[in-house]
Amino acid sequence: AIDISDGRQADIWIYEWARETSMRLTFDSTTEFGPVWTPDGQRIVYNSTRGGPNNLYWQRSDGTGEVQRLTQNKNSQLPGSWHPSGKYLAFQESNPQTQNDLLILPMDGSETSGWKPGKPTVFLNTPANEQQPIFSPDGQWIAYQSNDSGRVETFVRPFPGPGGKWQISTSGGFDPAWSRNRRELFYRAADGRIMVVSYSVEGNSFKAEKPRVWSERAILGRPRLRAFDLHPDGERFAVAASPEPQTETKQDKIVFIFNFFDELRRIAPIGKRP
Repeated sequence: AIDISDGRQADIWIYEWARETSMRLTFDSTTEFGPVWTPDGQRIVYNSTRGGPNNLYWQRSDGTGEVQRLTQNKNSQLPGSWHPSGKYLAFQESNPQTQNDLLILPMDGSETSGWKPGKPTVFLNTPANEQQPIFSPDGQWIAYQSNDSGRVETFVRPFPGPGGKWQISTSGGFDPAWSRNRRELFYRAADGRIMVVSYSVEGNSFKAEKPRVWSERAILGRPRLRAFDLHPDGERFAVAASPEPQTETKQDKIVFIFNFFDELRRIAPIGKRP
């Protein structure tokens, strides 16, 4: 799911891999952006201005049913990710005093009985600017980006907390993304390159290894919004890529990278990966 803007407003579109086609999901005259799938793929949550402030809404991904408002707040909000249970949504909310904070929205119900959003609770509220909360595949951790060290870096904290805090990136870290089939955490470095960090968990401790370069090609950043995401199969990225020198001039396209791990295993066999 992606948001596409015509310069006046933005709408949510769904790209279908199998058919290589795009389907428009939202059609109203307001702006919608920042789409996030539910774990079961049944719904998409996004930011919308249809009720005034930029709050959270969702609807079925097949286009049926009504749009449902999930939050109501004067501050701007942006969805981050769903807990694998589908019962909690991590999101960021602007705050005039603390920039952006991280909150958790509980959800009660089911597709059969209907869904009812609960009252959001604060996960992280500091003077720093916290953004992009992403649940780990087991739901035990949340990765996010923050400038509390003086520069935007990627950090990890336990969910639901309390607990420790671990810095993952070392030279700037944006847009964290967990692999679902490897103990690896990806992020975008300050220079735009995609980095990857292997990790392990020992009790309540999160142990991250040294970051290494996953791709030398720089990708574009998007203010407040994610610049890339990892496919659930762990083999494909959707990225906003910078143009290759002297070969590409347009900078607003989506680039899909296929079978990268197959190529990586070919040039760097197991035990010899960078």
